[in-house]
Amino acid sequence: MELSELTDAVETVSRNYARRHGITQDATWFLLKLQEEVGELTQAFLMRTGQARDKGLSAQEIDERFRAELADVLCQVLVMARHHGVDLRTEVERKWLRWRPLPASEPDR
Repeated sequence: MELSELTDAVETVSRNYARRHGITQDATWFLLKLQEEVGELTQAFLMRTGQARDKGLSAQEIDERFRAELADVLCQVLVMARHHGVDLRTEVERKWLRWRPLPASEPDR
């Protein structure tokens, strides 16, 4: 699935969630929701690394929670970027991928 297709699908889920719960998805909401998800990821990470109590969860349940929270963070980033008109593919290429190692035949950057 392409990034734009994934974003479309995630945005549909997010929009339905907001409608169902009477939430206005404005710029502030997108940022605060992302922060909430990062907090949940942090909690799952701390549990996974033994730096927080396990709340009675098995190692497998903690690992599943960690993976799920990573997905939540990614999805919130996707919908926030879409809300602000940011083309993440372009920005990742500009910011990150320009540092890819060059083939030996190409000059240094």
